[in-house]
Amino acid sequence: QMTTFTPTALSDKLISRDGSEINLNRILLSHKGKTVVIEVWASWCSDCVKNMPNIKKLQETHTNADFVFLSCDKSMDAWAKGIEKHELKGDHYLIPDGMKGTFAKAIDLNWIPRYIIVDKTGKIALYNAIETDFEKINTLLKKLD
Repeated sequence: QMTTFTPTALSDKLISRDGSEINLNRILLSHKGKTVVIEVWASWCSDCVKNMPNIKKLQETHTNADFVFLSCDKSMDAWAKGIEKHELKGDHYLIPDGMKGTFAKAIDLNWIPRYIIVDKTGKIALYNAIETDFEKINTLLKKLD
């Protein structure tokens, strides 16, 4: 269980909706003092799509938490269509080199959807959860609220 992100994970380039570059450190700073649920997903991932109702349930139940979606989509177009189609509410960023690149390696990504929960102090409270860990995620968010 990691409690902090690696320097590479914090500094590697991500893409925001407007096409500008940003990194995880800046994203986390913009949510300072809040519990943050990070979902790594892709519009082509059937397990991600199947789990969308659970994410929406978490958002309804844990209104104090901020949700950040990091996509492994292969194009900005597919990514934008996925956000719209699934009506995902939260902050959205694209991992430009996908599931096999520098950022993915820096967070030990081997499956999507993947969930990471950062507490209000900026510490990682849950580093590696997948869609079958819904109850564990829900229970932890109740404690962190």
